[in-house]
Amino acid sequence: MANRQEYVRRGRQLEYFTIGYNSLEGVTSIVAGLIAGSVSLVGFGLDSVIEVASGLALLWRLHHDLDISRREQAERIALRTVGACFVALALYILYESSSMLIRHVPPERSIAGIVIAAISVVVMPLLARAKRRIARHLGSGAMHANSRQADFCSYLSAILLGGLLLNALLGWWWMDPVAGLVMVPIIGKEGIEGLPAKMCCDRCGLR
Repeated sequence: MANRQEYVRRGRQLEYFTIGYNSLEGVTSIVAGLIAGSVSLVGFGLDSVIEVASGLALLWRLHHDLDISRREQAERIALRTVGACFVALALYILYESSSMLIRHVPPERSIAGIVIAAISVVVMPLLARAKRRIARHLGSGAMHANSRQADFCSYLSAILLGGLLLNALLGWWWMDPVAGLVMVPIIGKEGIEGLPAKMCCDRCGLR
């Protein structure tokens, strides 16, 4: 029991870090994206908001870890909520990116966006690895899904960074909405998979 309590404590620490980091990342990305007119940067910021909501749900789940019935309920609620948010985010980015390409509206260069994306490319894979380790020890499907969100954020960071750099260095403005469109199937797939709220132990490496 003591070991499990220690893993729960570590899991909470990871979620507190997730909430703090993604709150800062989300606000900065959205503001920078609105200033630059970058749909992919705004979308990245909204993804950070979703991760904050997921982190809060995981804290709730970890708080009731010793109550199996409450634990399972928290996992289902977290998965369905995040799944619905991802689907909504995919639709938003699809609409905005397509509109930008059709109207030929170039975004401004965003140094702040480049810095944010570069930091997240480094931070998010490390955070995902730490969460997967906790998920295995707790047998938590919700924590495993949360680690996949961190992986997902690192992919978006790389896509976003590439689009922003090509726009800043080469003036390829169309790479921003194209980067947004690349995000859509990734986001949509995660959202659709989360809606049924079915997580088995096999997905978190346990039997």
